[in-house]
Amino acid sequence: MRFTKMHGAGNDYVYVDLFDERVEEPESVAIAVSDRHKGIGADGLILLAPSTVADVRMIMFNSDGSRSGMCGNGLRCLARLARDRGRAKGDVVRVETDAGIRAVELTRGGARADMGAPALEPAKVPVRLSGPRVVDEPVLVDGRTLHVTCCSMGNPHAVVYVEDVRRFEVERFGPALERHELFPERVNASFVEVLDRGRVRQRTWERGAGETLACGSGACAVCVAGVLTGRTDRRITSELPGGELLLDWQEGKGVLLSGDTVTVFTGTWGGPGGHGV
Repeated sequence: MRFTKMHGAGNDYVYVDLFDERVEEPESVAIAVSDRHKGIGADGLILLAPSTVADVRMIMFNSDGSRSGMCGNGLRCLARLARDRGRAKGDVVRVETDAGIRAVELTRGGARADMGAPALEPAKVPVRLSGPRVVDEPVLVDGRTLHVTCCSMGNPHAVVYVEDVRRFEVERFGPALERHELFPERVNASFVEVLDRGRVRQRTWERGAGETLACGSGACAVCVAGVLTGRTDRRITSELPGGELLLDWQEGKGVLLSGDTVTVFTGTWGGPGGHGV
């Protein structure tokens, strides 16, 4: 199986072009290739597939083999790969995802994705809380009260503001929030420190993958949460462990996500216990 490894702000995935390749049991393949000791090493597996309604289709699996409807950095890199492989033409690539069709504009060294408008109603996140929106809602998580703001960016997100995100126990509260009973489909948990109205520092525990160096849809959720809580402006820069992402949420429009798209290497995967070239 030929593959390409790419990353956006350190959020890395193994990409396979289904125009040429076949992947049987992708859930198992995702687990195997994501292993950072015995596999290729990645946050998950993304398949570049033909589409009847867009230029290409994105099919995504987390590192634990679970299916995901959206990944902002994965989407941006897939659009770059599609254009590089000749599966799409021009600087704007339309990608069919499980969360709908998304347009990605390729720029020099990076890409900007229109991630669509956030879903704010609790039932659409989904989160088992009442009211029109979940904004700074107190939730007991592993013995501590955290104030969460929730939205869906094609996948569920919960945003928590903290004083010092570098010292915050993400490895403790991330998995506890991901699997909290309030979230029937689990949740991506982002912990955020506000530096000023235009800049934040973020760490994200992704459902099905653990803490990653960056999370594009999570950064979009942080932008939305900042506006809803009045902490930040509509245009911000998010500092993540793997790099910076730019967010822009203009009123009545979708959230724009911009950042780098990097091809790390290409190779051939021989399967668990096999060989790579």
